[in-house]
Amino acid sequence: MDDSLLRILTPEVIGVLVRRGADFAGAEDAVQESLAEAVRVWPDDPPRDPKGWLITVAWRRFLDAARADASRRHREARVEEEPPPVPGPAVDDTLQLYFLCAHPSLTPASAVALTLRAVGGLTTRQIAQAYLVPEATMAQRISRAKRIVSGVRFDRPGDLATVLRVLYLVFNEGYSGEVDLAAEAIRLTRRLAAMTSHEEVAGLLALMLLHHARRPARTAADGSLVPLAEQDRGLWDTRLIAEGVDILQAALARDRLGEFQAQAAIAALHADARTAEETDWVQIVEWYDELVRLTGSPVARLNRAVALGEADGPRAGLAALAELDPALPRHTAAAAYLHERAGDLVTAARLYAEAAGEAPNPAERDHLTRQAARLRERAG
Repeated sequence: MDDSLLRILTPEVIGVLVRRGADFAGAEDAVQESLAEAVRVWPDDPPRDPKGWLITVAWRRFLDAARADASRRHREARVEEEPPPVPGPAVDDTLQLYFLCAHPSLTPASAVALTLRAVGGLTTRQIAQAYLVPEATMAQRISRAKRIVSGVRFDRPGDLATVLRVLYLVFNEGYSGEVDLAAEAIRLTRRLAAMTSHEEVAGLLALMLLHHARRPARTAADGSLVPLAEQDRGLWDTRLIAEGVDILQAALARDRLGEFQAQAAIAALHADARTAEETDWVQIVEWYDELVRLTGSPVARLNRAVALGEADGPRAGLAALAELDPALPRHTAAAAYLHERAGDLVTAARLYAEAAGEAPNPAERDHLTRQAARLRERAG
């Protein structure tokens, strides 16, 4: 059973059912039932057309549920057992489903959560972990969002800024390694870029490509994380880097700067350095200044503090970090790094150990634990 194929096909099948007249919640329930049937049947009898098989089974499940629900009987008058294909050019149902999930009637948090569940294929537990809320709370949020969009026309687009944020969050979930959705996020962003000339879509695509280019060097053979400064840059994908830089330069030439373009510019400066020592930290700090101006993001301020520590020295970085909320994600890890750079190995070791306890995933926790152990050994 190819789980990655099912993950790719799931949003496409949901999109087909919604375009045929199914409400969103009913479509997702029916598709989940068809996936369970696929897991049972496919190992012994794999279909020649997996997507067609899923559509057929899911549509029948939806019709069965519609007939059993008196409140949906009016729909039976306008749907047929096997409706004809929708006329017109081919439609990327996955992309349209992103827009539906990012509908203006939803809050951004609900839109992201719903898209990660329905389109990204993440479980409610994984989404809850990303939001740092109980799983039951996230399940209720997703259920409410599904009910809201169930009455929305499928051809009514959502907010582009929310769609971009959703795509980036999906990319980051794939990049973390737990669920590999990075390539799918890039594919959908490429298609979105082909549909619109919006400079922030181009900025997001450039950012994804530049980050993805470093992926082969991010982990060692044993699966441990390799920090950016220690990565083998010969493993970076120069083709993706060149494409990302070209896309970014074209977007910046429009002189309508946005946060994704600023983030991509920072990634491009890292990619441009042949060694960690050659990184242009002064210019990176300047781009973080732009990013903070655009977003006011505390996370951008934290990353700026680390960059400032590289450009002007660790004491300058620690001073900037002291102005931020210590509860910020990775604040403790940043403080540990800057203290190490300042030569305070005892404090750095203690902070690395604390950061390990706050780590959002096992790989990061193991990396921080090793950092703490390394400094304890050096400090005697």
